[in-house]
Amino acid sequence: MEITDVRAHHIRIPYDAGVASFRQGASAITALDMVLVEVTTDAGLTGWGDAFAYVCPRTTRSAVEEMIAPQARGLKVPDAAGIPAAMEQIQRNLHLFGRYGITMFAISGLDIALWDLAAKIEGVPVHRLLGETRRMAIPAYASLLRIGSPENIAAECRKALALGYGAIKLHETTTPAVFAAREAIGPNIPLMVDMNCPLAAEQAIAFATSCRDARPMFLEEPVWPPEDFAALAEVRSKGGFGVAAGENACTEYQFRQMMEAGAVSHAQPSVIKVGGITEFLKVAALADQLGVKIVPHSPYFGPGLLATLHLLATRDDGLVEMFYLKREACLWGRRIDSDATGHIAVPTGPGLGYEPDRGVMERYRVT
Repeated sequence: MEITDVRAHHIRIPYDAGVASFRQGASAITALDMVLVEVTTDAGLTGWGDAFAYVCPRTTRSAVEEMIAPQARGLKVPDAAGIPAAMEQIQRNLHLFGRYGITMFAISGLDIALWDLAAKIEGVPVHRLLGETRRMAIPAYASLLRIGSPENIAAECRKALALGYGAIKLHETTTPAVFAAREAIGPNIPLMVDMNCPLAAEQAIAFATSCRDARPMFLEEPVWPPEDFAALAEVRSKGGFGVAAGENACTEYQFRQMMEAGAVSHAQPSVIKVGGITEFLKVAALADQLGVKIVPHSPYFGPGLLATLHLLATRDDGLVEMFYLKREACLWGRRIDSDATGHIAVPTGPGLGYEPDRGVMERYRVT
């Protein structure tokens, strides 16, 4: 079976985040931009992938079309055992363009699609190819967007708990915000604080110290630049609780540098950025070896979310991140919604388990 074509689909689905906002610099983001990677074969099977694209969908789409498609057309579809070698060769072929950022986002999309195809050929869900299935429902946490007001933060936390979520993550940078959330959710609900890389190490240590009584599970990406692993390690050693990072890292190689520096208690590979399922598996194996927990970065709604569910199905712990917002439509209907207990069911169909709704794709396609 050979790959006949690779297409990139830019899909933009509006959402409502209520009192919260999602910003990239000075610009507010009001829609979920996705780049779906469609890999077609001469046998009529189609695999679906997902390339990271928040505010760079046209760039990511171009990378898929200009770098990935020429590499993949005519390639024999590998089985699960053959995917790592095929993807390493593509990484080698494209290394001139960098092994981080847009290039790896595009490679991630192809890798996920190849795993989807490999599982469909075998007639099994992806998680069956990845190892022993340990869970068929993954606990989700509500990833709140930036709110600012402690009163509104407390109210949104209570709403999320009422919907069944068993853990909360903030995107806040003030101590009152952290304590407002803790007071709202009580002492036993896990609380995470994502800072998005704003501080020097000394400032991050001071912030962590000021939040210690709120007992966060971890402080996520507190320092700039995010690849300053020595600074992260210092925050971790002096801050009094866990440090998480990794959504901005690509490849197992960079995660190895991070973990060997002692920078993180929780590693956060993003399957649509790190290099796909193949690189995620390498990162997870390394984390297990070094005693680091895996908490994936997964605030997206395309095939990458399905891939994350399959990956977590093979692990005893780890939460799936869900953006706390109301989307106008979903590629998968309501099948990826969390249930009343705050869990999301792992898909059981062949491949990633679900096919994207073509009607939704056409309605929200950006040409």
